[in-house]
Order: sequence, then structure tokens, then C-alpha cells
Amino acid sequence: MVSHTQEEHICWGGGHHHHTHHRLELRGVSAGYNTAEPVLQDISFAAECGSTLALIGPNGAGKSTLLNALAGLLPIWKGEILWNNAPLTAQRHEIAYLPQRSEVNWQFPITVRQLVEMGRYPALGVWRAPCRHDEEIVDKALHTLGLHDLQKRQIGALSGGQQQRCFLARALAQEAHILLLDEPFTGLDVPGSEALATLLRSLAEEGRLVIASHHDLVTATKIFDKALLLRRQLIAYGSAADVMTPDNLNQTFPGV
Repeated sequence: MVSHTQEEHICWGGGHHHHTHHRLELRGVSAGYNTAEPVLQDISFAAECGSTLALIGPNGAGKSTLLNALAGLLPIWKGEILWNNAPLTAQRHEIAYLPQRSEVNWQFPITVRQLVEMGRYPALGVWRAPCRHDEEIVDKALHTLGLHDLQKRQIGALSGGQQQRCFLARALAQEAHILLLDEPFTGLDVPGSEALATLLRSLAEEGRLVIASHHDLVTATKIFDKALLLRRQLIAYGSAADVMTPDNLNQTFPGV
């Protein structure tokens, strides 16, 4: 469980703290791949730290495309993405991206600690070697997510829930404000899903913005504060309870 006291705050470096007024805003964003038509068309919304946001839509609706655009892995065709009224492209260190577990090579010879240490790379830059401060941040991330006893284990030897916590620990070590997760609950059993849901809410309550693609309509309102229904265009956005209506879902999943 993530502590909520100021002394145990996860943003440990530089004397700065998370603030719920930090704001992510998309204005008329379109994005796509090597095709004539964009996958995302004219997406506009704003979200603030301190909340959890579910991206919901059918396959091909643009959920992963939106996450990739936010993470800087895919250039946008038009529009702008702002973080605190400044271009997000200049503030990539504020974002941590957690890919789908199926996209990770879990046989890669890296330990839990080595993976979490990768979260410090943006702060280190090209030349600076990790110092004691960096090691303390890694230690605290491992302790916070209950991975300290597993830190020497190869990542492929972990359970699905432990693997997700490992990438979240890397995000905490990075001291990111925005956490982007691509289908984080896929493949988890019920206890693992419940534990991850609790963890994501705790991270948001500390002042982060958690954005995740999600496919389970039943659990969406239980896990997330807000929901964005997507079908290449924005269908609806707002509190999860208000957005997840039959009319909106019929527009998002026609014929289902």
C-alpha cells in the first residue's frame, strides 16, 4: 500500500511535490500511422493530477494510439498536447509509459532492481552516474510496491501482478506525474486485479494522473474516477458514472 503521509510521498527528489492542479490538455489532436486517414480525429479533453482515467473503446478505436501519442512514441498530425499550459514535448520526464505485458520480453536478463533503476535514467542524463540519492529513490520505490525482497529476481520469474508492480516501481523512481498504462489488468486474476486497482487509486490520491486503456465495462466505474469513450473520435468524457450510460456505450460499441 502506498502511504499518503507527506513524509512518505513518492516524489522524493529535488524537494518538489505532486500537485493536483497540474493539468494535461489535448486540443484538437489527430494522430495515426502510415495511412491516409488518422486513427484519432480531433480529440480534445483536459485531466488533472489526482484522478484515474479509463480509455474505453472497441479494438481499433485508438486507445493505444492515444497512449503512444501522449508518451511521445507517435508524433501527432495536428493539434497540441499541453502540460501545465506548456508543450508536453518539452516535458517528457513527467510521463511514464507502461506497455502491455505481452509486449515485454520477460526473458530479457534483467533483475527487478535493474528495471526499477531504469526509472532514474531521465534524471541522470548522458554523463551523470547514479549517486546515493538515486539509489535511495530506487530503494523506496521497491519498498513502496513490496518488491524489495524480489529485487534480485529475474523479471520473467515474477507473477503477472508482480510484473505490473515492477513497472510501476520504475515509474515511481522516475518521479513521473503522469502514468500511462496500456491494458494493465489483462491477464491478472481477481486478487491481482483488485490489488492493482487499489494501487492505482493510491497513486492518484498522492497527486498523480493515471491514464489506462481498459476493456472491462463492468469494473470501469469501480476502478476509475473518469472515463473517456473513444471510437476514433471522442464519444463522451467525464466522471465514469456519468459517462458509462447505455446511450454512450451504444455509440461506442455499435451492434454489441
